Parts: sequence; C-alpha cells; structure tokens
Amino acid sequence: MKPLIIGDLTAKLPIIQGGMGIGVSLSKLASAVANEGGIGVISGVQIGFRDPNFKKNPIKANLKAIGEEIAKARKLSPNGIIGMNFMSIDPHYNEYVSEAVKHGIDLIISGAGLPLALPKLVKNSKTKIMPIVSSVRACRLVLTSWLKKDNRIPDGVVVEGHKAGGHLGFKMEDLINGTMQTLDEALTDVVNFVHDFEQKHNVKIPVIAAGGINSHEDIERVFKLGASGVQIGTAFVATEECDASDAFKQTYVNAKPEDVRIILSPTGFPARAVNTDFVKNAYDTDGIKVEHCYGCMTGICDPKTTRYCLSDALFTSALGEGGLVFCGERVGEITEITTVHKLIQKLCNKT
Repeated sequence: MKPLIIGDLTAKLPIIQGGMGIGVSLSKLASAVANEGGIGVISGVQIGFRDPNFKKNPIKANLKAIGEEIAKARKLSPNGIIGMNFMSIDPHYNEYVSEAVKHGIDLIISGAGLPLALPKLVKNSKTKIMPIVSSVRACRLVLTSWLKKDNRIPDGVVVEGHKAGGHLGFKMEDLINGTMQTLDEALTDVVNFVHDFEQKHNVKIPVIAAGGINSHEDIERVFKLGASGVQIGTAFVATEECDASDAFKQTYVNAKPEDVRIILSPTGFPARAVNTDFVKNAYDTDGIKVEHCYGCMTGICDPKTTRYCLSDALFTSALGEGGLVFCGERVGEITEITTVHKLIQKLCNKT
C-alpha cells in the first residue's frame, strides 16, 4: 500500500486508527499504531475522566490530560504521527483543540457536527486538520466555509459510512430503514467533488474512507474508489494495546451480529452500540436517573429529561463496569484479542 501524505506529514501506511472515547484510544493505543507506520489518534472526549478532581472541575482535568496524553504518546512513539479527535458539538471544543495545538499535536480529526471553527483554532501552527463528513453535501459545506472564512484548505477529508461505531452522521429513520447512502456511494461522491476542488485550487486533499472497514479486501475496495487511506476504529479495540479495560474488549469478542443496536444518543445523534444490559435499561425502560451533570453538552442534553448521563455511561464502560459500549456494525466478526502489530499485518495482507 502507498504511504499516506497529509501536507508535510507522511505515514508509511495509509491507516488511521479512529479516535474512540471515552478512554478507549489514548496514548498507549495511538503510539502503538504510530510505531507501526500508521497514524495513531487519541480521543479528546472527556479525556481527564480518571483524574481524582474530574467531578469537581472536568474542564481543568480534561485540559491537563490532553497535554499529558500527548506527552506520553510522544515518549512512546517519538517519530510517529499522533492525532487527536474532538467532537465539534462539545461546548468547550475551542479550548480543548487549542490545548492540543499548544502541545504540538500533528493532526486534529473532528466530527459530531460540522467543525466550522477548526481553521481558526490551528492558525499559525503546524497542526493538520481533517473534517469527518458523511455526505458530499456536508463536505461541500465544510470546504467552502473554511475557504471563504479562513482561506484554509483541509489537509484531508474523512468520509464515514453508516457502519461505523459510536455517533453517526445519518438520520435515525434512514439507519433503521436502510435508506441512507452506503460508504461506497458517499465516498465516490466526495472523491469526485474533492477532485474538482483540487483542480480548481491547485491543491492535494487525500480522502479517507471510514466505517465498517475490517479487512485488506475492504481497503483494496475503497482504494479503487479513490480513497487515499482508511480510518479503522472497532478492530483496534480488540488489541492488547487498547487503553480500555479487558472487560470492555471482551464485550467486543463476545458480541454477536444480532447484539448490535442503533440508539439515539443524548447528543441527539443516532449511534451504534452493543445491546448490553445498560442499553436495555436505558432504552427499554424509563431510563437511568442522572445523579450528577458534568455540563459536557450544555444546551443539547438536559439532565432532567435525558434517558441517562452519556459521560457516566462511557466512564463505566471504559473501566469495565458495564455501561455503554459503542461499536461498529461488524463487531460480530471479532473473535479474539490480538496485538496492534498482528492486526496491521493482517490489514496489509502480510499474514
């Protein structure tokens, strides 16, 4: 496979490990992927949740953890490419992205809404930026907005299909009825739009395919459609280096295809998760009362009416104590815990 070139960064392998929060992809997983020649990504979502003072001051704990996790990843992978993933709907998005830039992060990948503010936050830095889009319409909106308001071209575009894990950029009714675009359809549309954009502005923008990619054959397929790289999340959870608990990883190993469920997250976005006891309690009963609000989605999530606290649900799962376990559609194909090296060798068809 050809290297992935993102501005002045060159990844030996065109594989980006997807950012997975909370506490699933941190410095350990990201550095392991970077050491193999891919791009490792730390999730910035409530990254400081293990801090003893998190409940008292989550913003301060998150800002502190951003710097700490970047430093750990740099120490473990001094020559690797390390990125961070942030949700653009986070009310403290600007602060968190700015903190990552201050600590010299190589790349910011951002979705969960349209990251229209991102160019201003990386101005005068070497940090590369990539929006996550699910359609050519969203891609067009982001690229034209960035160019018009900030005279900024993205360093890449991630096209995420409906088989991805976690929050999804599709309408719930389309996901339920199967009436959304497939990854291949959306990818083809975005590749064509980006190609015209490149020619018009004399730039190069790699398009990255994401969502449901789990094998070398998948990678070959999207490359034939014009992708320059892939972003993979679910498969990297079932590795020894993943930062989540062993119990979290075992949930993936034990999951069968029929255990995957589409839910409406407290963010307002549809999401894909394993149908654990927690999910059944949250969605098949009156919900789970919120005991403490972290203020992580002010104006979006109301603690009085939400079915559960998303942050608490994800803290609990990362620690292996039940909770909400996001996953990709193909989690049922995972049958064992492997290593990052073995997984990448498999994805590169070297085993």
